[in-house]
Order: sequence, then structure tokens, then C-alpha cells
Amino acid sequence: MTYLDEILKSRRDTRHFTEDQVPDAVLEKALQAGHWAPSVGLTDATKYYLIRSAEIKKAIKDLFLDYDEKAVALTDNEQQKLAYKALKLEAIEEAPLGLVICYDRSVLNNFTIGTVGSNEAVKFSSVCAAQNIWLSLTEQGYSMGWVSILNYYQFKQLLGLPENMEPLGYFCVGKPATNYDNQPMLQQLNWKQKQEIPLVEEITVLHESTVEKVFFDTKNEIDSVAFANALQHKIDQKTKPTGSLGILEVLAKQIGMVFQTLEPKITKPNIVVFAADHGIANHGVSAYPQDVTRQMVNNFLIGGAAINVFCEQNKIQLAIVDAGVNYDFPMNTDLISAKIGKGTHSFLHGAAMSKTEMELCFIKGSEIVATIAKKGSNCIGFGEMGIGNTATASVLMSIILELPIQDCVGKGTGVNDEKLIQKINILKKCIDNYDGSEDLDSKLAYFGGFEIMQMVGGMLQAKEANMLILVDGFICSVAFLIAFKKNPSITKNAIFCHSSAEQGHQKILDYLGVRSLLQLDLRLGEGTGCAIAFSIIESAVAFLNEMASFESAGVNSREL
Repeated sequence: MTYLDEILKSRRDTRHFTEDQVPDAVLEKALQAGHWAPSVGLTDATKYYLIRSAEIKKAIKDLFLDYDEKAVALTDNEQQKLAYKALKLEAIEEAPLGLVICYDRSVLNNFTIGTVGSNEAVKFSSVCAAQNIWLSLTEQGYSMGWVSILNYYQFKQLLGLPENMEPLGYFCVGKPATNYDNQPMLQQLNWKQKQEIPLVEEITVLHESTVEKVFFDTKNEIDSVAFANALQHKIDQKTKPTGSLGILEVLAKQIGMVFQTLEPKITKPNIVVFAADHGIANHGVSAYPQDVTRQMVNNFLIGGAAINVFCEQNKIQLAIVDAGVNYDFPMNTDLISAKIGKGTHSFLHGAAMSKTEMELCFIKGSEIVATIAKKGSNCIGFGEMGIGNTATASVLMSIILELPIQDCVGKGTGVNDEKLIQKINILKKCIDNYDGSEDLDSKLAYFGGFEIMQMVGGMLQAKEANMLILVDGFICSVAFLIAFKKNPSITKNAIFCHSSAEQGHQKILDYLGVRSLLQLDLRLGEGTGCAIAFSIIESAVAFLNEMASFESAGVNSREL
């Protein structure tokens, strides 16, 4: 066995340390070893933070203890719970030195060699650096312990890390107090035995894609003329002049027709916000950097966004979907994971996604809505979040409606006039560069967004489940436009909640021949328009079900 082999084999995830300080020379040598690690595209995206403060260590220890309690609750049985509690999983306060290894996500805002296939390569580089540091410390008689049982959002806040800096975890550094009998600690304590040899298998067969195509039912639905007349008669017999409740009367009839009942009820209303990143955002089409998508998803998860407030106000169940955010969220967050990839590719010079990925979007969106429907919901609103998605939606609108791109593009997140011109020119170039097939699905894959296509699948499934479909603003209306192209009868179930401040939105509504409920100059997205309009939708149902008729109230209809 070579000396290198001995070092590799003796490297331990250390949890027991002596009180000896880590000499500067030892630390400098270890960090230099980390710096020598592979760095994708030579980005030098790895950064190190040193922690010696007892106050900071205690605060980090408190974070660990909070999540450690959650880990205890997740154990499979009482025996495992006791075994877990007996483990020493950190030495945050005992180790003389704390090390936080981070990778800088902002390098992805520019083209980086090696990240085209996966943005994860930036993180992988930092993991390689961590391993090099570990091996160097081991060779020098020191060691390190990796603590990952933390709330990373709070961890970053506590350390004051910039939003673009993503920690791999907290590393305890010092001189080991034991060699754990030259075996992994969990193996020594009989938690689990490490296999003697690595798992290796040669792949000799080329496997074709097994993604099933989604076929949506486009059968023509024949409305019962007799039932429609009965529903209209009930509306007209309420104690009011005919038509005096305006759009509420139209809504009441639509809802009654969808559910085929004179006494419709909305049950377990839901709004689903689909979030994803867009490669086109790297070309300056948004006022905000791509990382804001991830930040806003975290904001949704802690209840701090507008959609959280409005859903709470109107007692609407809210679900957040990771359709393709350029970030790995912790597994224990209240997030539906439907990630297709870490954001689409830029469609300036190539396809945003493959047709297989687009079909997966349809499937995942459909599955999410089917699950909600099975729980008894008959009303679902759609929202979205994704820096760059107004650019994506504008291009999709342009190619579907065959309109000039300048008639479809708006300010999105709030770009200034100069940026708007730049945005239009970039998107025009994107469309001009397209040389693919002319069929709709080819163009949808080339210019699409993961969250937009998942909404399409979700909307079509909502129609299949005969749910009310609440459509938010511009981006959601583009998704609906695509769904309409696949099943034109979907408009019977759709309620368009508001007219967006985006210039392209009203053009879509006009094309569909529909009218929105509200004009509030909203352009936030998130499904906020759906949540705000929901009380109006409930009012339409309430008057139909609860308002007295001329006969029941003893009112002469001729007097009104």
C-alpha cells in the first residue's frame, strides 16, 4: 500500500478533537491543497470562511440542535431513535477552528465552460476542494468533520453570507482525539457497515427513452341546452333586476355549467406556483439576476411573499413546485420537487430543452394537479416564478400568434426603456436564429420554460378532472394559450382573473375571446391575481346559492 493509499484510507469524518490549536502553517497548506482542486472552467468559484468566535460557534450549534430534533423525529423506529441519539454528529463548539466552504453561484450569470450540461459542476468543484483539504489535514496529523444537519437559509443569514454564496456545510477542524479504530465512526458504533469494495457495473446496452407521450382528451362536450336554460332562469329569478350583478351572473352560470349543478360549491381551492430558471436570463433580459428565483422560492416557503398573504387571507391552499430552479433545495422543505433540470439552456443559439424534457414537463404538471384533484379540490389557480420567464413567454406568444416580438414584449420585472429595447433586440435575434421544424411542439421545446410547460400539463389535467381553472397574468395566459391549442374546449373551465400590465396580455385575452375579472395593473405573477379574484368568484357562487328568489321572498318581479 502506497503512502497516498494510507492517507486516503485513514481520512475520517472526525467528531472528537483535542484542545490543540490548528497552526497557521497547517491551515495554509490545507487551503492551498483545496485551491489546487479541479475548478470547472477555471472559475475559482470556491471561497473559504474561518470561524473562531465562540459566540458564532454557539449560534451554529443551536441551528444544528434545532434540525437534530427534526432528524430524531424522522427515524424509523424507537431502537433507531435511541441509536441516533447516542451518536456524536458534531464538534462545533469543541473543535478549535470552524471552516465554511462555499461556492459562488454568481459565476453562472456569465458563460462558464463546463456548466452547459449541468450548473452543478460549480458545486462539484468546491466538493473536490473540500476533499483535498481533508486529505491535506490528515497527512499533517489533523482532521475535519462535516456538519450538514443545518437550516442552510438560516445558516447563511447568521454568517451574513452574500446571497450568491452557497455553503457546503460547516466543517470542524482540529487535531483528532481518536482514530476510531481505523474505521468510519458509524461503522465502529455499528450504525452501518461500509462495503469492502466499491460498486462497479459496466453499461453495455443503449437504452432508448421510455417517456410516455401524454395524450389529452379533446372530445367535444355537448352542453345541455335545457340545463343551461334552467341555470339562467335561476339567476334571472333572484331578487334583482335582470343582469344587474353583471359579471357575477356570467361567472355563476359558467361555474354551474362546469359542475353541471344548480347549486355549485367550490371545494378545497388550491393555487400552485411553478418555479424555474431560464437560460435566456443570462443575456440581460431581466432587471434582476437569476438567483432571485431561488431567493423568492425560499420566500414562498417561509410565507413572506404576496401570494402567501393573499392565499392566507382567502383560505386557499398553496403549493410551490420546483419545476427547474438552478438550486438544490433541502429535502425537508415543503416543496413539490418536479425538477426537470437546473434551468433551461439559453435559446439564443440552441434549444431551451429537448422534446423529451418538454413531455416530462407535461407529465409532471399533470401528475401534480391529478394529486390535488384526488384530494377533493375542484378549483385550481396557476402561478409562476422565474427570472427571465416574461422573455420566454413573449417569444412563445410571438410564434403562436404570429405577431412581431415587439408587440409581445413588456417590461417584466421592471427593466428601463433602454433595457427594454435591448430585450426586444435579443429576443428578435433568438427567433431569427431558429432553423428547426415548423410544428408547434418543436418550437415549444426550443423556446419553452420548464414551469410554463408544467403549467400547460397541469391545466390540461385540470380540464380532464373538470376543475375550475383560475388563470393569472401574462405568463400563465401564455401557458393557457398553449393548452388551448391542444384542447380548445378548456376555455369552458377557465376564469381569467385579471388583465396584466404586460402589453401582450390583453392581446392574448382578445385572441381567446375572453374577458378578465379585474384590471389592477398587476405584473407580479405568483398567482396573485387568482388569489385576489377568488373572493369575487365566491361571491358569484354565494348569490346563486343563497340569494332569495322573487317567489321565496314574496317580491313582485315586475316592480324591479
